[in-house]
Amino acid sequence: MQAQGNLFLIPCTLGNTVPLEVLPLSVKKAVEEINHFIVEHEKNARAFIKSIAPKKSQPDLHFSLINKYTEESEIPGMLTHCLNGFNIGVLSDAGCPGIADPGAAIVEQAHIKGIKVVPLVGPSSILLAMMASGFNGQNFSFNGYLPIEKGERKLEIKRLERLSVEQNQSQVFIETPYRNNQMLESLINTLHPQTHICVACDITLTTEYIKTYTANNWKNIKVDLHKRPTIFIIQK
Repeated sequence: MQAQGNLFLIPCTLGNTVPLEVLPLSVKKAVEEINHFIVEHEKNARAFIKSIAPKKSQPDLHFSLINKYTEESEIPGMLTHCLNGFNIGVLSDAGCPGIADPGAAIVEQAHIKGIKVVPLVGPSSILLAMMASGFNGQNFSFNGYLPIEKGERKLEIKRLERLSVEQNQSQVFIETPYRNNQMLESLINTLHPQTHICVACDITLTTEYIKTYTANNWKNIKVDLHKRPTIFIIQK
């Protein structure tokens, strides 16, 4: 009986960084050996694969797409190559597959089908931001995106602030990059003046910016976060 392949969760860079400056050799080895990939966008995946394994034959690569346009019914079939004995690699557009990323649905199916899941080490903007924030790394919560509507967003910010007090819990969230400046402004104007805000932007890039100040102190700081990948963390 033919052995099943494994599902490798392959981290990639968080931006335009030399891959082996932030990724271990195990990631390069996996990319070199795997030809079947499940990715968010084929163009981005091919560019990353070429950057870390430039001699790899691009015509030999096979891609399945999992993103906001993917139907749930399509997902189980993406693992057929694993069942036929081939390893499959899951690639996010940035960072670690399955963390704030649609790849989690593939991993869920792999467990259902009894396929071994192999997570590889690589940069996670959420964890790197927590490491650099100075906040409680023993108890934190990632909340994804906050509401867009101003009134709802204000209520959610206040709710997260209360949680940070009641549970001594760091509250982590993200925003669409072109709304980052508005998000920071909302935090400054909504939170208690002594609540701390960490802004972690362009993590691992040459333009990396990570600062933690109180909401009151942020009022005196000028930073442009427009279209720059950013993690926000609050703790009172």
